[in-house]
Amino acid sequence: MKLRTLGITLLLAGVLGGCATLAPDYARPAAPVDNTWPASDGKVAASGTYESVATPGWRTFFVDTRLHQLIDLALANNRDLRETALNIVKARAQYRIQRAELLPAVSADAGSTARRTPGELSGTGQAITSRSHSVDLGFSNWEIDLFGRIQSLRDQALETYLASEETLRSTRITLVAEVAGAYLTLSADAALLQLAQETLASQQSSYTLTRKRVELGVGTELDLRQIETSVETARRDVAAYTAQVATDRNALVLLVGTSVPDTLLPPAGLDSVTALRALPVGLPSTVLQERPDVLAAERQLRAANANIGAARAAFFPSISLTATAGTASSTLGGLFAAGSGAWTFIPQVSLPIFNAGANRANLQVAETDRDIYLARYEKAIQSAFREVADALAQRATLDARLDAQHKLVDASAASYRLSEARYQKGVDSYLSALDAQRSLYAARQSLVSLKLSAATNAVTLYKVLGGGNLAL
Repeated sequence: MKLRTLGITLLLAGVLGGCATLAPDYARPAAPVDNTWPASDGKVAASGTYESVATPGWRTFFVDTRLHQLIDLALANNRDLRETALNIVKARAQYRIQRAELLPAVSADAGSTARRTPGELSGTGQAITSRSHSVDLGFSNWEIDLFGRIQSLRDQALETYLASEETLRSTRITLVAEVAGAYLTLSADAALLQLAQETLASQQSSYTLTRKRVELGVGTELDLRQIETSVETARRDVAAYTAQVATDRNALVLLVGTSVPDTLLPPAGLDSVTALRALPVGLPSTVLQERPDVLAAERQLRAANANIGAARAAFFPSISLTATAGTASSTLGGLFAAGSGAWTFIPQVSLPIFNAGANRANLQVAETDRDIYLARYEKAIQSAFREVADALAQRATLDARLDAQHKLVDASAASYRLSEARYQKGVDSYLSALDAQRSLYAARQSLVSLKLSAATNAVTLYKVLGGGNLAL
């Protein structure tokens, strides 16, 4: 009978504790950016049409199978990503702790007490020994959430947990982009190393021929020394790019989080690596609101909004209950005998009257926190908008720059061939051929760098537009 009374009390308390919170109604703030991207000429570009909010997943966006395997390794082994994932586990546990406070913590207690009272204090002149035994089931100091204080705190913990999940998604996207960028950089520097090695071999061959010409009295010492400067320049570049390739590989290993097999290293040259699928065109800027980092900022804003409800609830009375039901007896054998039932029911009401303005100050802090997180949310959207706009501005001119650079390489190669032929026929000094060779070398280097810029620009667009589906 007493246990049934306790159950009814719990049910009634649960109903009373399910009231709405005092938090302000939440509405997603308007994005503080234009709906369209600025064109490369500074004007506003038309938004066009767009069928899907999400960009392609990385498995679709990147088509190089070696890069796929490296990204898989990084997602499994990168320590920064692992730390972020563990923070989610922690946030989930904190949310469960906060949610548990909505329900009373029911416990079973059994105890035994023995007390001896000396005769001079017993009133009878004789020592008295008393014993009592009890078994109880109940809860203590459970707050009935009439004004939604605990529920607001639960909502705050939930939004913080969901924000950590968005942070994990953002970290994954960043990691995928960083691995791809490191992979492309390694490939480009390997191409520059190969170019330097080819140039060194060519110049060493020219140096050998010129030295023979000097020995035969056909060439001049000046020609020999001019070629020697070109040889030493190429040898210096070979050493520099060798070190750079090693550094690039170390950076890739750090991102992946484990050793990288030679079979997964990129080839020298970007042509077989940069087959990146095209992104959708005509993206409206509203897609930025689905970026994980922007969603995380919004979750933090929602958490701050929920915290206002807890601060408002502090102005109202709080009701807590303590209730137990069980048996009690002076002997162990009588614990479950008829008439041994015992129960307690202790409701408590606390009404704030004077706290020197602490509650009002706490509410002001909560409202100010909400305004701070609103500013952070808007700044996150503005920063995302700029990142996309910058990447699009670069992308708009890349095709023209690549086309011009290809033609520059062709023209420089033709100029070098003509200058070399004129030198071989004795029409001109080697200085003209040397200048043409240096121009060709610099043009080929610039072409590799520009190809890297085009590839990394595509990776950057993939990242700043939200990264798409990261399902493994």
